[in-house]
Amino acid sequence: MQRFRADREAARAVEAYGSRGTVALAVQHSAARLVVTRLWIEPEGEIGSHEAPVDQLFLVIAGSGWALDSGGGRTPLTAGQAVFWRAGERHGVVAGEGLSAVVLEGEGLVPDAHLAPLEEG
Repeated sequence: MQRFRADREAARAVEAYGSRGTVALAVQHSAARLVVTRLWIEPEGEIGSHEAPVDQLFLVIAGSGWALDSGGGRTPLTAGQAVFWRAGERHGVVAGEGLSAVVLEGEGLVPDAHLAPLEEG
């Protein structure tokens, strides 16, 4: 058995896209080009608006915030929810009280084959 650090202190600052108050810890890079990242966004921090370079599944594990769409609209996000962006889709994330997530990035992600849709309302 091997043990590893997976806490916030092992993460690196995210500065791309004008992001602020965000740190990430790359967990897995595979030959199939699947990247798994643990992400922390400080209260009122953000991942700036950008086009998804590949399909991205953003799984919120703690905290809350908003997913931003290309028109500037905000969709609430809380722990236990996920949002999926296709490659090329413009988006961003803003934390409320702070947010922690696991992000899967790669070609061919099909979350609707495994995850239940979130009922609106």
